[in-house]
Amino acid sequence: MNTDEPVPAPEAGVRTSVDGAVATVLLDRPEVRNAQNPAMWAAIADFLESLTDEVRVVVVRGAGGTFSAGLDLALVDPREANTPGSLVETLARSDEEVIDLIGEYQRPFVALADPRFISIAVVEGYAIGAGFQMALGCDLRIMAEDAWVCMKEPALGLVPDLAGTKPLVAAVGYARALEICATARKVGAHEAERIGLAQSVVPAADLDSTLEGLVGSLTAHDATAVRRTHELLAGASARSLDEQRLAERTAQVGQLRAVLRG
Repeated sequence: MNTDEPVPAPEAGVRTSVDGAVATVLLDRPEVRNAQNPAMWAAIADFLESLTDEVRVVVVRGAGGTFSAGLDLALVDPREANTPGSLVETLARSDEEVIDLIGEYQRPFVALADPRFISIAVVEGYAIGAGFQMALGCDLRIMAEDAWVCMKEPALGLVPDLAGTKPLVAAVGYARALEICATARKVGAHEAERIGLAQSVVPAADLDSTLEGLVGSLTAHDATAVRRTHELLAGASARSLDEQRLAERTAQVGQLRAVLRG
């Protein structure tokens, strides 16, 4: 699958493309600041799950100068009960059915963490709620210096449920993650960089060049070695030291054989 231009999916509000080793997911609903809905999540998940091993980097960004304002408010409006994915319709189901449905909604957020590729969120404007969780689903985040993020759900009487809590704790630690979520406050780009949420903060005009440099660096080395290292790091927190040491040794055997084969 190779195309230089994003492929429109107007019914889902997403455009996707693959150019060599780099895939791009563009949230493309600028009229509602790229607010998200189940159709978008399904389209993104299907795209990510279809990628081949030729893809080494996935870039996620928003159209119109905003990453994402979060969940589409039409989904929580009782007057919009006929909107696909409406919470009114969703909550007419049993608890078990709702849990399963949210699990389906989580697919793209989980797919972004696939160690077959390295995912990068390019955050302009702001990333709120579901938008913040999509950025957290990515391995790395580049932020414009005037951008900010916010875990808005607790302020709305909800909890973050799109697989964002684990990467948030991994990035900033339990106490800071709790403070960010419980206060639902805005976290600016420079603070995000200081506490480990962002890996780069640059003027908005420099986002594209910064992204280009990062992608070049991430794809400069042996694809299998990078992928195996990614797998080791991604699974490290779930393993004991002895388990991690074994995982390192096991991964290295194949790499050593490949290097010696030349």
